[in-house]
Amino acid sequence: MNVRKIVTYVDEVVTEGGRAVSPPARTAVVAAVIENPWAGEDFVEDLAPLIDATASDVGRLLAPRVVAALEVPVEAYGKAAVVGLDGEIEHGSALIHTLKFGDHFRKAADATTLLPAVEKRAGAGTVFDIPLKHVTDATVRSHHQSIEVRVPDAPHAHEIVIGLAAAGQGRPQARLEPLSTEQ
Repeated sequence: MNVRKIVTYVDEVVTEGGRAVSPPARTAVVAAVIENPWAGEDFVEDLAPLIDATASDVGRLLAPRVVAALEVPVEAYGKAAVVGLDGEIEHGSALIHTLKFGDHFRKAADATTLLPAVEKRAGAGTVFDIPLKHVTDATVRSHHQSIEVRVPDAPHAHEIVIGLAAAGQGRPQARLEPLSTEQ
């Protein structure tokens, strides 16, 4: 895995809807800009060898960093892959939709649910939203949220931006009842 850069964003909401948020609502994102392991190749039928060689390493790199950046226990989480224009969306999906990648974050966050994801192909500086859900119960509506991310100089055409996002709580001032109340 060739990493060009790692970026970390922390967002802290202290007021929402005209009211104080206490404690402040923290969200963190850590993204690695890596060389697309399939860059320069024509259509690759079997992605497995480079999934095995890359996915676990990038998961191991990002998971502890996003948990540390959040500075509070993780209650919601998500993932993203933005593939540069010379790659395929499948290249990003191949790296983030495997237990080899996601289990690093699940273990670091003491989580059991599936990681919600976004993946797309785009040029450098594109904006993408990482969806978040509760780490142990995907029906907890207060934790359904997203965080907007942008890496100004990535991905280059031959790169992939792989990101993990974590929140220490649900949406600030969330007032929706759990999904179970409608059953």
